[in-house]
Amino acid sequence: MTATIEKVVLPPIPAKRYFTIGEVSELCGVKPHVLRYWEQEFTQLRPVKRRGNRRYYQHHEVLLIRRIRELLYEQGFTINGARNRLDTHGGHGHGEPAASVGEDEGAVAAQASAVATAAVDVEQLRKELLHVIDLLKH
Repeated sequence: MTATIEKVVLPPIPAKRYFTIGEVSELCGVKPHVLRYWEQEFTQLRPVKRRGNRRYYQHHEVLLIRRIRELLYEQGFTINGARNRLDTHGGHGHGEPAASVGEDEGAVAAQASAVATAAVDVEQLRKELLHVIDLLKH
């Protein structure tokens, strides 16, 4: 009996700054306990921890988790192999950056890069900070 590895189609990543572990679990098709384990195994994965040790992942970490998932589940790497691949290739060394990043995600990543180099949009920053404050209240 041969095992077939199917490429899973993951949902698009919403354009927001922080994601809870539950949201990341759904966006990446990985259970929360697996995400917590991967934090121990992959030094690049460091979500912000707030009150009660709640994790808040940023967009680039969601992309990293999707890349780790692809290496482990779709390409058959071991944890050590995936860690080495990420260390030597910066996470995108498979020669097909568009294969793991959908068109929507690519646009969001390009937008995030442009925002990082452009002037700060104060109103957008204010909205995001209010959102984070609201998250921390709960």
